[in-house]
Amino acid sequence: MLLYPAIDLKSGQCVRLAKGRANEVTIYNENPASQAKQFADQGCSWLHVVDLDGAFEGTSRNSSSVADILSEVNIPVQLGGGLRDLKSIESWLSAGVARVVLGTVAVETPQIAIDAAREFPDRVAIGIDARGGFAATHGWVADTEISAGELARRFEDCGIAAIIYTDIDRDGVKTGPNVHATCKLANSLTIPVIASGGVSSTTELQVLRQECPIVNGVVVGRALYDGSMTVADALMALEQKPV
Repeated sequence: MLLYPAIDLKSGQCVRLAKGRANEVTIYNENPASQAKQFADQGCSWLHVVDLDGAFEGTSRNSSSVADILSEVNIPVQLGGGLRDLKSIESWLSAGVARVVLGTVAVETPQIAIDAAREFPDRVAIGIDARGGFAATHGWVADTEISAGELARRFEDCGIAAIIYTDIDRDGVKTGPNVHATCKLANSLTIPVIASGGVSSTTELQVLRQECPIVNGVVVGRALYDGSMTVADALMALEQKPV
């Protein structure tokens, strides 16, 4: 199971939000590229980068910070936040992003996500951010009546690389991942699923790996920043060898 350390960008800084609330922000590093290098030097094989301003506003807002990250590390980066048309998707993939993560557009204009996946196979992921089991959009501020499972099934058999499933109510508050919902989703799909939201300890990583080995990876944010776990311990818990 792969570790995806999270780098969330807001106003050019590396931050974490509580439950996606823009007014509950903690700044962890004013130099996101430096943070990315730390994760890479510590043995991570991927980075999960989110342009939070882009997610809220609908277009990329931290482009220079993302570009700095791409120039600083040699490991693959997946990027989400504000990517809502084929032009921006193609632009970031051409710029060196290994995989884009599509959220709002996957709900509102799923054909764009399908077309992108077919044009760039294995380089497009769908971010499903769920509150109470239903997808939320526009930086998690708009709720929908589409269940996570229903949304995910729209993208079977079109070349999607992964589904990144986030339980919003657990994200950034370290209450533990929603293992049951994540496993249920993963077992209902052929698309690989990456868990996200709430991880607070290596024990929780071990439980996720043991109870749902079909899950491909897990995004971890706040716990890595506040010292609840080290990258080395997280990699060990997931039985992933450092790069």
